[in-house]
Order: sequence, then C-alpha cells, then structure tokens
Amino acid sequence: MPQKQKKAISILSGGLDSTVATSALKEDYEIHALTFDYGQRSAQREIESSKQICQKLGIKHTVMDLNWLGKLGKSALTVHDKEVPQLENDKLDDKETCDETARKVWVPGRNVVFTAIATAFAEAEDAEKIIVGWDLEESATFPDNSREFLEAFNQTLEIGTLEGVQIEAPVIDLNKNEIVELGEKVQAPMELSYSCYMGEEKHCGTCESCMRRKRAFKMANINDRAPYLE
Repeated sequence: MPQKQKKAISILSGGLDSTVATSALKEDYEIHALTFDYGQRSAQREIESSKQICQKLGIKHTVMDLNWLGKLGKSALTVHDKEVPQLENDKLDDKETCDETARKVWVPGRNVVFTAIATAFAEAEDAEKIIVGWDLEESATFPDNSREFLEAFNQTLEIGTLEGVQIEAPVIDLNKNEIVELGEKVQAPMELSYSCYMGEEKHCGTCESCMRRKRAFKMANINDRAPYLE
C-alpha cells in the first residue's frame, strides 16, 4: 500500500512570506490553509488572494472570523482612521524608525493567537506540522517572527500536544529578497500574493509593507507580476 501523505496546517495571510512558505512545502504535506479575518483593513483583499493561492496550489482553505482580536488594540491595521506608516527605502533598515512603525501596526498577541488556533486544527486533523511565514527581516522589529519565538513555541507544543505538533518555518532565516528567490525556485504563485496594508484591489506601492516587497523583488532581480497603483 502507498504511504499516506503527512498533513500540515498553514497559516496563510495571502502575503508574500506565507505564500512562499506554503508553496515550499506543498510537495511534502497535504496542506490545510487557514486565513484569519481579524478586522484588518486589508482583510477582504487578503482573503481573496489566499483563496486564489489555495486554488492554484490545490489545497484546502478555511477563513476564520476573529474580529474580536482587532478590537483589542490600537493598531493602524485595524483602527481604520489611523494613518498607516510609510517609509522611504533609505529608512527600511533603520532600527529606531522601524521600531516606531512596528508599534503603530502591532496587533496584540496576533501570532500567538493564530498559532494556537492552528495547533487545535493540527491536533484535530492529525497534522504534524504548522507552516508559518515568519522571516528574518521582519523579526528585527516583530519579535513574534523570530527564531527565539519559534523555538519557544515549539517547546510549548512538545508539552501541550499529544503527538508533539511542531511549527515549520521555511523562511525563518531569510530576508525578503531571499524569500522572493526561493519563491521563484519553488514556483510559488507570488503574483497572486498581496502585501499591502491598505486593502485596495492593487498594491498602493507606498506603505511600508509595499516598499519592502518592491525592494525585495528589485534586489532579487525578479519581476513582480502583482498589480500596483503606480
């Protein structure tokens, strides 16, 4: 009898990092992707992208309503009358500036909540892995993207799950341009991914997230086929 394929739960925002992370492991696991609507201004656009990505990859997709989460803090991502941070290219690696903008878009406990929910799905569906798009570049200002956070959470899961579910983070040691290079290698549908904070149909091209995406593709010398306003 053929060996049964291993299962994994992917936390898929529809963004570049989680799209590449999921695509990199699609041959190794039967994947069920979760996308969370937590009241972010880009929720519908992220959901649309995630659905298209899952269709392209041929994997199961579930959208979960977590609007209560967005109401807990004062993030510019969920409080729609707050100004979304914008950065010029020469400030994208300035730690003091990036720390300040990170505070403006921080959603309380977001990755803790997402990963906890993914853990419940993993145990319920006999999945051994949780796939995340945490990366090196964002870990500089978002501690819940760091290897330290990954290792600590995995230690918790060793204790707190019956079968030792673990988080798989294939881009944890990569900067954005390296993620783009990996995405090209594994034929990830990066053109379907959506990185913008604003939630319009096309990328605004000026928010911090768009600027990081644009820089990454430029550094990788790969054409970004996703639509932009400019």
